[in-house]
Amino acid sequence: MRKIILSVVGILLIIASVFIAKSIIASKNKPKPVLDKVIKTVFIDTVKNGQVQIKIPANGSLVAKRRVEIYSEVQGIFKAGNVVFKPGQKFNAGQPLIRMDASEYYASVQSSKSNLYNTIAAIMPDLRLDFPEVYQKWQNYLNGFDLSKSAPKLPEMSSEKENYFITGRGIVSSYYALKNLEQRLSKYVITAPFTGILTEALVTEGTLIRNGQKLGEFIDPSEYEMEVAISKSFANLLKVGEQVELSSLDKTKTYQGKISRVNGSIDQATQTITAYIDVKDADLKEGIYLEANINGEVVENAIEIDRNLLLDDNQIFAISKGLLNAIPVTPVYFSETKVVLKGVPDTMIILKKPVPGAYAGMLVKPFDVQANQ
Repeated sequence: MRKIILSVVGILLIIASVFIAKSIIASKNKPKPVLDKVIKTVFIDTVKNGQVQIKIPANGSLVAKRRVEIYSEVQGIFKAGNVVFKPGQKFNAGQPLIRMDASEYYASVQSSKSNLYNTIAAIMPDLRLDFPEVYQKWQNYLNGFDLSKSAPKLPEMSSEKENYFITGRGIVSSYYALKNLEQRLSKYVITAPFTGILTEALVTEGTLIRNGQKLGEFIDPSEYEMEVAISKSFANLLKVGEQVELSSLDKTKTYQGKISRVNGSIDQATQTITAYIDVKDADLKEGIYLEANINGEVVENAIEIDRNLLLDDNQIFAISKGLLNAIPVTPVYFSETKVVLKGVPDTMIILKKPVPGAYAGMLVKPFDVQANQ
């Protein structure tokens, strides 16, 4: 019985093997499916060689071109004024920034001024007798002497005898001692050197101000300058007075500046040279960060394309008869986003935008702008 069952199973396996073999043979005879050719649509550009102006990028923050750190040369109590001494406060040229109590020192100045007046008045009788020709000159000086104003300049000496007489009475030394006191008295009032704005205030009204103490900072908000570091290879391209295009970081605003100064030495650590760009605009503030594009050399017979169109082996893709071809080029300048090329023939059609997975021999067709409008 067992032999019969094994025989039947063997026969069935043989029959199944025959059918499987026939099906495999039949499947090999079926025609292979034809794959459709994929043609990518690309953006193209026609080469036209010409002059390319190289732009040297740089950046930096604005600093007021005219700024003053305010220090005190005398000591006194900060007196309240008509205008508060606070950051953001505007002052006109010559307007007092800070007034200090100088009543005690003013009294000593007035005393010295009175002593000078009395000394000159005491010699007037001697001048009338011994130097009648100069008497009226000194009398006019006394008549114009006002104790409430600065001491007027002494009359010019007309002779050597007059000089000896006046100097011997100590009048000249008293005069210059008085002028020294008046000069120091003027330092109790600190005035604005130009029309500007206070950016820092370190003292308040009623504060005891000491000699040499920093009181604040004062700037002119009408003109700023930006310090930029340029590679030494472009040092010969920096020219004083050349116009420079400036822009904000978000590219929403542009400004026009010019190179005002160029440092005469190169930084040994960074191998860069420093240039200073002046810019004026009512919207600008100190500390704003700007980007600059400084005009470099002009490259003749060249084109400028996006940097990501340049292949690793200094080639770009050109289009000929619907196929991509890699052609060699000569890069002459790289920026962050652009590259300047030479050696690309005129009227050649090249890619305008990169194509993912592009390769030489790839089928492409130009993008039809009118058909997609």
